[in-house]
Amino acid sequence: MAHSANLISTDDLARQLGAPAVRVFDCTTYLKPGPDGRYVAESGRANYDKGHIPGAAFLDLQADLSDKNSKLRFTLPPLEELTKAFAAKGVGHGTFVVLYSHGSPIWASRIWWMLRAVGFDDVAILDGGLDKWKAENRPLSTEATSHPAATLTLRGRPEIFVDKDKIKGAIGAPDTLTLNALSLDQHRGTGGVVYGRAGRIAGSSCVPAASLFGPDKALKPIADLRAAFEGVGAAPDKRVLVYCGGGIAATLDAFVLTALLGHKNVSVYDNSMQEWANDPGLPMQTG
Repeated sequence: MAHSANLISTDDLARQLGAPAVRVFDCTTYLKPGPDGRYVAESGRANYDKGHIPGAAFLDLQADLSDKNSKLRFTLPPLEELTKAFAAKGVGHGTFVVLYSHGSPIWASRIWWMLRAVGFDDVAILDGGLDKWKAENRPLSTEATSHPAATLTLRGRPEIFVDKDKIKGAIGAPDTLTLNALSLDQHRGTGGVVYGRAGRIAGSSCVPAASLFGPDKALKPIADLRAAFEGVGAAPDKRVLVYCGGGIAATLDAFVLTALLGHKNVSVYDNSMQEWANDPGLPMQTG
């Protein structure tokens, strides 16, 4: 296991469960193939109700933490609104937040990155998530939990999310690496779910988010993670802009780069390929 203040083991969480300041959240969303070949997003609430980590509340990314005025899925809301939404869920000064998800850590990393955007840093992702917790036969609860509302002050980092203009402006810039967190087949345009035109943002490299964790959903050893990013030229002195289909998987690459590998200049393209691939004026590549 990689060691970081922002990554917590199942053993450490088990010891801390029930502590007054600890706030645990299940962040799960499921993406299921739809009839048109694209993903349909489904809340993880039903699975939460069947069994979750004791004391965990549920965060519904699409219903409660996304911009309802956006035509695109999972768009980041204004940071002032997001801060109020997190505070209402019990995230605030003096609390320590633990995020987990089921099936993939990308949902926990998306919420982690959003909390970082509003300036809240006392938050960790559960390594291995609910999958590892259940595999170790740890206790589950079917009792729904709601944390009391808290006080949270916005200390925004708007620069850690970027838009299509920033991505377009970075194409060909020697000091910037644009990085795709989708699969290699999607990157090459040879397979997988397509968000519009097949392929990748022109000039981008690829470190698939799914390659960063093992079958137990825990992140791979730090040496393996470092080698994956060094292999595409993600040097610590470069600015790294990460994208995916809808700004979710990209946050796992961003989490590893910042929380585990110490990179200081990483941003996520929020609307990612669901926006880029449907704008014929934006350059793409295949192969």
